[in-house]
Amino acid sequence: MKRLLAAALLGLALSGAARAAIDTYSFKDEAERERFRTLTEELRCPKCQNQNIADSNAPIATDLRREIFRMLEEGKSNEEIVDFLVARYGDFVRYKPPVNARTLLLWYGPAGLLVGGLVVLGIIVVRRRRVENRPSQVMLSAEEQARLDALLNSENQDKKAP
Repeated sequence: MKRLLAAALLGLALSGAARAAIDTYSFKDEAERERFRTLTEELRCPKCQNQNIADSNAPIATDLRREIFRMLEEGKSNEEIVDFLVARYGDFVRYKPPVNARTLLLWYGPAGLLVGGLVVLGIIVVRRRRVENRPSQVMLSAEEQARLDALLNSENQDKKAP
């Protein structure tokens, strides 16, 4: 009986989460429906951060879809709608932000890191080749060699002693 009650409570709890809000908008024509779909797929949900407005079930995405529909009904252009949302939420709502002073690192940072990594790798390879080709440069000086021999001899004598 307890298991049945627990299963029923779990089912009720999960059914509330399974509900999905479906937006129904009536458009003048198919071109306007396509504009709405394009805009909602090109703009990012401010809350979800990895979903577009069309796919997100977050309340803010629902509000933004409603706002985009309202602006389409008012006859605003795609640029005006995007500019309004960028003014309100910043360039983050765009999947492809414009190239400007604030987004230079976003656009060119990965290429810069790649070039920097290749330069560091090149320096390491050149240094290793230089050492392999001229081992005399790596050799110890006479003073350093004498000191190393003394350390090794004292270590060997310590191991031989019982």
